[in-house]
Amino acid sequence: MRIAVINETSAADKNADILAALEPHGHEVINAGMRKSGESPELTYMHTGFMSALLLNAGRVDMVVGGCGTGQGYLNSVMQYPGVFCGHIATPLDAWLFTQINGGNCIALMLNQGYGWGSDVNLRFIFERLFSVESGAGYPPHRRESQRASRAMLSGLSRQSHRRMAEIVGVIDERIVKPVLEYPGFIDLLSPQTLGDADLVSAIAGRMK
Repeated sequence: MRIAVINETSAADKNADILAALEPHGHEVINAGMRKSGESPELTYMHTGFMSALLLNAGRVDMVVGGCGTGQGYLNSVMQYPGVFCGHIATPLDAWLFTQINGGNCIALMLNQGYGWGSDVNLRFIFERLFSVESGAGYPPHRRESQRASRAMLSGLSRQSHRRMAEIVGVIDERIVKPVLEYPGFIDLLSPQTLGDADLVSAIAGRMK
């Protein structure tokens, strides 16, 4: 699994904690930013939500680990885009249930509120539980078929209720798209010229002029 770690500016100092907690699980982890406080351009949760959605919709990553001070801003930002299924994860039990029931591809972490002594350990426990069960398997066992059907319906609803990503890129506010496309290393990671979606390639090219 390819996992992008994406921190907004208020939580940039937690980037190293997240990377350390993910390291034992053997996944390919991409540190997409913000990697440290004070980097430019500065990314708020409005930027990191868009960045996350671009990477997921482009197929560059399978999952995004994001968040912000409370996790709520990032959650609301990233869920505005198609094909993103995000959970607000504060405890290992949240992670365990989210994977089994919701089968999501993105998590929002609370990285300032309540973040103190032992929080780096809580992150380790969260990732242990997040990757410990089959995604979308359903829980409890007698609810599995119903929950799998609901998860499939949710995917369809996301397609029906959102614009396509190429359309979004074409019209999104310059104050959101510009810092994301200019963030160090992001365009190399996105590699837009190699995307299979010609409309998305064209939309990104248009915003980079």
